[in-house]
Amino acid sequence: MRPEKASIVSDLSEKLNRSPFLLVTDYQHMKVDQFGELRNRLAPAGAEVRVVKNSFLKRAMADSGMPDVGDQLTGQTAIVMGENDVAPVAKILKLFAAEFKIAKLKIGVVDKAVLSTSDVEALAELPAREILLAQLLGLLLAPATRLVRVLNEPASAFARLLKAKGEKAEAEAPKTEAAAAPVAEAKGEEAPVAEAKAETPAAAPTTETPTAEAPATEAPAAELTTGETPAENP
Repeated sequence: MRPEKASIVSDLSEKLNRSPFLLVTDYQHMKVDQFGELRNRLAPAGAEVRVVKNSFLKRAMADSGMPDVGDQLTGQTAIVMGENDVAPVAKILKLFAAEFKIAKLKIGVVDKAVLSTSDVEALAELPAREILLAQLLGLLLAPATRLVRVLNEPASAFARLLKAKGEKAEAEAPKTEAAAAPVAEAKGEEAPVAEAKAETPAAAPTTETPTAEAPATEAPAAELTTGETPAENP
């Protein structure tokens, strides 16, 4: 191989090693201005497009340890490479091909795995890498979040129960005090009756007084039973 050709293959191999993907399209019928339009659309996604000979691409892919897809490298070929995520690049290429009816996708290689045209189109429907990572993080954190919620639920339920009981007790307290007030007043009105009963004099001591004095009148009779003769009157 001539030195200039070897240099082209070496440069291509180096770029393939740095790129996590390779998209091969059909360059046939693509005009210069259309090629420039595709290049401008790919630049913000960190990708580039270039036209290569199939023989050079086969050699560079072999040198980079990529799978052999030589039988699918036919016609005029353009390749798309980049150092970022493949999904936005596949989406740009798909929209461009649908708009201009050119640059039909031949084959895709992602992480040295061969993908069909339908696989690459499926990649084009995926959201950006940042969004996918955020969704993945949400899936990973969801079980832990549910676990924390389940662990906290008994304590939260108990706290809500105590709060509800406290609010119920506060609501019923005025009713209880209002109902107790008439009862207390009624009891207060009955007090004079009890006092009146307590002040009523007892009649029993007046009837028992003569009975207690009766033995005093019988004392002379007791003295006659001693056997002594009373003194005669002179």
